[in-house]
Amino acid sequence: MRCQTQSEHKGKRKTCMKRFKTVHYTIHSNKIKDARGIRFAVIADLHGMEFGPDNRKLSETIHRYRPDGILIAGDMIVRNDSASLKTASSLLRSLAQQYPVYYALGNHEYKLYRTDPQENCMAARYQEYEKELKTAGIHILHNESCSLQVGKTSLTVYGLEVPLIYYKKPFSPQLKREEMRELIGEPSSDSLNILLAHSPKYGDTYFDWGADLILSGHYHGGIVRIGRHNGLLSPQLHPFPKFCCGDFHRKEQHMLVSAGAGEHTIPVRIHNPRELLMVDLKPNA
Repeated sequence: MRCQTQSEHKGKRKTCMKRFKTVHYTIHSNKIKDARGIRFAVIADLHGMEFGPDNRKLSETIHRYRPDGILIAGDMIVRNDSASLKTASSLLRSLAQQYPVYYALGNHEYKLYRTDPQENCMAARYQEYEKELKTAGIHILHNESCSLQVGKTSLTVYGLEVPLIYYKKPFSPQLKREEMRELIGEPSSDSLNILLAHSPKYGDTYFDWGADLILSGHYHGGIVRIGRHNGLLSPQLHPFPKFCCGDFHRKEQHMLVSAGAGEHTIPVRIHNPRELLMVDLKPNA
């Protein structure tokens, strides 16, 4: 089987000299038991981008903030670009040497994950990618959860994978709470529940499900960002999508949507810098 990918058409990927900014959020919860709190670095939609050789600038920024863990909200790769697999694997395996890493798939990974590797060589390469990451100790959450203890605080991280029809252009079905429960079960009753859910389109359902903190990406800030929470266009080609970027809140529940660290297909960003999120979880005063 011969597979010609995007990277083979274009030759060696050049290191990107583009910039990103670190966006800080502080979330308060009575489920946080230690005064020092907990810090997570959140990466979404890297799409094989490099910031300095081997993503050195991105790694150095993360190290500077000394997080307690790394949360990945999907689309670290481009599904038809084998070089993006190598770039993402190198970054994540390096980070996993110092931090616990929790990874939920985006639509680019999920497409390959659900494809028969005997029929598609990119799917076969993706299987090797997952194997490399798991060997490095990275938690890949296929509609699964992982419990962790940081100091006196109990947390549960969930990785939501929805069928590809929920990414369909231009129209996709609504995700109901009952369907979400069938995929990942009920939220824990005795810990702070963090939901990694790539597409923010179903934010209302995520809130209804019971997540304390929702982390999403996918929309790339709407291509043209219009203020703190609004952007021009979603990947489903919907104008001014809800939950496009920034922070959203429902009483004691919180949703943070990254504008992403990279892009693909439409490589345009207007008033819309690439983002690394740094999220501090603090106890209520």
